[in-house]
Formats: sequence, C-alpha cells, structure tokens
Amino acid sequence: MARSALFRVLRSQSRVLSSGPKIDAATLRHLPFSMRSWSSQAPVQEDDSKLTIGPRKTLGKGNEESNPGIVYYGPISSTVKKVKLLSLSTCCLSVSLGPVITFMTAPDMNIILKGAVASSVIFLSASTTAALHWFVSPYVHKLKWQPGSDSFDVEMLSWLATYIPRTIKFADIRPPNTNRPFVSFKANGQYYFVDEEHCHNKALLAKLSPKNQVYESPFKNV
Repeated sequence: MARSALFRVLRSQSRVLSSGPKIDAATLRHLPFSMRSWSSQAPVQEDDSKLTIGPRKTLGKGNEESNPGIVYYGPISSTVKKVKLLSLSTCCLSVSLGPVITFMTAPDMNIILKGAVASSVIFLSASTTAALHWFVSPYVHKLKWQPGSDSFDVEMLSWLATYIPRTIKFADIRPPNTNRPFVSFKANGQYYFVDEEHCHNKALLAKLSPKNQVYESPFKNV
C-alpha cells in the first residue's frame, strides 16, 4: 500500500512538471508541505522575473504623500531633458572635434577655407543648441503649491540641463503678450508654460491664467 501511494504521488508530480505551473487542488493535497509552499510561490516568482518597460507597480498610497505639495509634473519633462543633453553633447563634440577633423581630413585645402568650414560647423551646432534652449526654457517641470499660499515653487531647466528652483508670487504673474509658442504666463521678466491638460488643480490654473485688463475710456458714456 505504501509503495502504491508513493508511486501515485510520483506520477502526479511528473504530470505537474510536464503540464506546466498549473496545479489543481486534488494534486496539491497529496504533495508534501515543502512542495506546497514551492507551488504557491512559483507564480509570484514568475511575475517578478518579467521585464517591464515602465516602473514596477508598488503598493502604497502613491507619490503624493512622498512629495507633499507638488500639484503638477511636466508630462514630457524627462524627454525634454534627454533631448537637451543630446544637443549639448553634440555641440561640445562639434566645437572640440570639428576644427580638428576639418584640418586633418583635407591637407591640400586652403587654410582660409578650412577655417570657414570649421567656423560654420561650430556656428550651426551652437545655434541649434541655443534655439532648443530658447524653445524649451519656459517649460515648467515641477510645480509645488500649498492651497492658500500667495506663492509657489517651480523647477526649470538651465543651459546645462540641470534643474533650477524658483519661487514665484501670484501678484507678479502677468499675461505673456507674446507670439512665442508654448507660453502660459509671465513673471519677473521670465516666461513659463504649464500644460493645462495635465494640471488637474483648477484653482491653480485660474491663478496662473491672468486676464488682460481692458482699458475703458472715462469719456465712453459722454
């Protein structure tokens, strides 16, 4: 009887291993305690070994409690920083290696022409980097505000793709009055852009969207 029972258990285990990770309840009752714990942990280990593109989901109340006061994150903040780092890298390579490559690859070329080519490469690389910085400089990457406060903190991106904190008062916010793209408001001579579709605090959006004051003549009704 003991041999037949052992043979049944071994045959059921071989079926489990050949069929896959699925184990029914009847087979699980015949397994020893150590193999029961292994079978219950197998699906969890399989899920942990999967490769994911985005960050793993963690249990908790979210990032709002870990970062209190932050009410807005730029949806393409990481993309803007990566593009800016790439532009800075190509600019540095062009400035440092452009003249060297120009003077070494064409020994028979006139030195004045070599200087013109090297200067053109440096100018084009520097101008594209400057244009990119001008275009993305108003982008707000992070905004921190406490309801009832008369000011808020933002994080902007510098020339060297590093985050710069700034404190802005709501009293200093003015309409942009410019044709520059991607500008929401102006404060202290600087332009700022907040994506309204990804900012869910309507009270903050109302404070960040000043209306142009309409001048009415005192002789209107005369």
